[in-house]
Amino acid sequence: MDDNNVLASVRAAVFKESENLEGKSIKIKGYDFNQGLNYSNLIRSMISTGFQASNLGDAIEVVNQMVDVIVTTTGGIEEDLIKCIAPTYKGDFSLPGAFLRSKGLNRIGNLLVPNDNYCKFEDWIIPILDQMLKEQREENVLWTPSKVIRRLGREINDKSSYLYWAYKNNIPVFCPGLTDGSLGDMLYFHSFRNPGLIIDIIQDIRAMNGEAVQASPRKTGMIILGGGLPKHHICNANMMRNGADYALFINTAQEFDGSDSGACPDEAVSWGKIRDSAKTVKVHCDATIAFPLLVAETFALRREKEKKVNVGVLES
Repeated sequence: MDDNNVLASVRAAVFKESENLEGKSIKIKGYDFNQGLNYSNLIRSMISTGFQASNLGDAIEVVNQMVDVIVTTTGGIEEDLIKCIAPTYKGDFSLPGAFLRSKGLNRIGNLLVPNDNYCKFEDWIIPILDQMLKEQREENVLWTPSKVIRRLGREINDKSSYLYWAYKNNIPVFCPGLTDGSLGDMLYFHSFRNPGLIIDIIQDIRAMNGEAVQASPRKTGMIILGGGLPKHHICNANMMRNGADYALFINTAQEFDGSDSGACPDEAVSWGKIRDSAKTVKVHCDATIAFPLLVAETFALRREKEKKVNVGVLES
């Protein structure tokens, strides 16, 4: 084959005729900083930036379609409460464990939590557990994890606590693994000091699944930060209604190890936990980075717009 024929053959193999994407797909261009800095426009521009920035932009669009229920780990409960009682400090991922242990400091990634914080947490929560046990005995109160969490949100009475606001707005907070953490330690200690408190998890699984089942004919959506137990429970509840209509996953887990945390939305479709017609996005990012940006361009932005509308009504 002569050179001309070789070149023609190679070009035919490499340069396959392209489909025209004009009007069918978003053009990648990113944010133009020459126009000045506008944070809202910057966040909105992410959808046309590419890679995980575009996934975050897609996530914002998904969230704008939909929070009526929260499902969390025990860490998401206790650390919210503890931060209202005593501060957590910034450390470093590389601080030696033995050194920190000698100083009575516990490391969570690059966060440092003094042992004293948990002592203060115990002093705060034990009297509440005592009162709950009293109400169980005298008023036949059947405690569930969500009822316990609601009570703690009421008792903390601190506007910096999301549990406080969940209590104020009557948003149920479910925690399938309530004993997995410092809160579990407190329940363990309390069982020796004042035994008898019963927390019924079955009533909560009925309530959580019921939220999904009774949502019909309305649509349901899932915003899942991280993975693990809450992710599985939220998805599983939506299986009871043949799948969620929207799903947003924000985590850094990968699916090659078969973990539920790393499972992509399409795996959930195979179980009937997400509908095959659903709008889904997975943002491969640390939730502490992506979620604040997402909130800024969804819930917070909507609130600002509502404020302006209300001010306009008052002025008129």
